[in-house]
Amino acid sequence: MTRLIDLTSDAAEFNADPYPLYAKLRAQGPVHRVRSEAGEQWLVVGYEAAKEALTDPRFRKNRPRPSATDSGISPIDKNLLETDPPDHTRLRKLVTREFTGRRIAALEPRIQELTDELVDELTAKSAGRADLVDALAFPLPMTVICELLGVPDLDRDAFRGWSNDFVAPEGPDSMTKAIHAIEAYLIELIAAKAKTPGDDLMSALIRTRDEEGDRLSRDELIAMAFLLLVAGQETTANLISGGLLCLLRHPDQLAALRADMRLLDSAIEEILRYEGPVENSTFRYTATDTSFRGTVIPADSTVRVVFASADRDPAKFAAPDTFDIRRSTQGHLAFGHGVHYCIGAPLGRLEAKVAIGTLLRRCPKLALDTAPEALEWRPGLLIRGVRRLPVRW
Repeated sequence: MTRLIDLTSDAAEFNADPYPLYAKLRAQGPVHRVRSEAGEQWLVVGYEAAKEALTDPRFRKNRPRPSATDSGISPIDKNLLETDPPDHTRLRKLVTREFTGRRIAALEPRIQELTDELVDELTAKSAGRADLVDALAFPLPMTVICELLGVPDLDRDAFRGWSNDFVAPEGPDSMTKAIHAIEAYLIELIAAKAKTPGDDLMSALIRTRDEEGDRLSRDELIAMAFLLLVAGQETTANLISGGLLCLLRHPDQLAALRADMRLLDSAIEEILRYEGPVENSTFRYTATDTSFRGTVIPADSTVRVVFASADRDPAKFAAPDTFDIRRSTQGHLAFGHGVHYCIGAPLGRLEAKVAIGTLLRRCPKLALDTAPEALEWRPGLLIRGVRRLPVRW
């Protein structure tokens, strides 16, 4: 039996800096059995092993089907991240008809306007201090995705709590309660949009049909809205805050970027590689005993691919623990790989570029307002980020 590695014994230390352990695991082999707050699971580490696992059809996304009487059945299970082809292929085809590059590019003026408003409010503070998570990193993507979907009246504070409880649950019941709350809200939203459609993405998803007349069902609409709201907000918020933290902790790189803002695009890519907001993939499952790179993973096991390890693999990236905004980051896995590559990647990149670029231009004396070791990192293996980012300017 493969040795079980307990990730819960020094959870706070691991959450703050998981990279040394991932490097140790990489050196020992590509597959490891671990215990985390989510229970026992198998981690795939290293760049080539990660790419292989992400395209291996034996690692299934469809959850093991519960019985018909299981109260855990949820429409949210039908989202793109939890389905395999051919269902995934069909859903993605329908969604990409509306979630287009043109629609995303058209958002840039509004993203800039929202960012300017948030930075205006931030810099008006007489104390010259703020938490960038609350002041910018959270409200910007939350507002953008709500306006995109056509839900500007969403209670943002309530939704933030639901979202946090879903991606980093504090207790055994918090995730279930969050799912039920989001689900109930989305059921009402979709019913209202179907009755009175608007010029927004949610209304477009309700209307869209392919050449054969196929369309998204109500449960599939709930799942897609859930994925866009939670994934679109959580990942981008932590990309913005994590990116600013990277730059503030590496003053030479921050100075280089300030001296030449044409480096902003490559800086965003290096942030994604070095400190991406998604530490591990969502769950995959084995239907049978599965031999992968010399290790047999038993049937009915949960498998996760460690993006944070893949993107710090020295076999792929030279000096991977060095933050260098001029490096070539081609091939990083921060947005995944294969058929489940993140559909919202262009939007996340755009929001991060506008937010980070604007803040650096507007606040030339921006600095971290706490010791780095005092930062509190979010628990869990899914989302990587700090709860607060105190700064001064």
